[in-house]
Amino acid sequence: MNIDPAQLRILHAHAALGYPNEVVGILAGDRADGRVTHVEPLENERADSPQNRYQVAALVLSRAEQRLEAAGLEIVGYYHSHPDHPSRYSDVDRDHALPNMSYVIVSVVRGEIATTQSWRLCEDRAAMTEEPIHQTQEA
Repeated sequence: MNIDPAQLRILHAHAALGYPNEVVGILAGDRADGRVTHVEPLENERADSPQNRYQVAALVLSRAEQRLEAAGLEIVGYYHSHPDHPSRYSDVDRDHALPNMSYVIVSVVRGEIATTQSWRLCEDRAAMTEEPIHQTQEA
């Protein structure tokens, strides 16, 4: 996955600002080369246990995706944070993952960004494999 450094900073700022709760958002850009040129932060609507789960209403997510696509962007994947927990995917993350998408997880420890990893669902859905994150300037 390739991400513009300015967009990675936006993603990290969102994760740090949302601490101690999880944050969530969309990664948009060009799916053909896995390039993320726009990060779209969303609001975690989870009322119970927002510190270890997130929720976004289907209509809110659909409208955000439509706005991005109307702007000429493709959905490359999604991101969320793990407050005071590693940036490794959970079983819940894997169970809700879609094929051919990148899933960035940011570990936020005591309000500071610790690690950032990107994951992709394996074809058999049994696991996710880590994909490298490259910071590249938008063309």
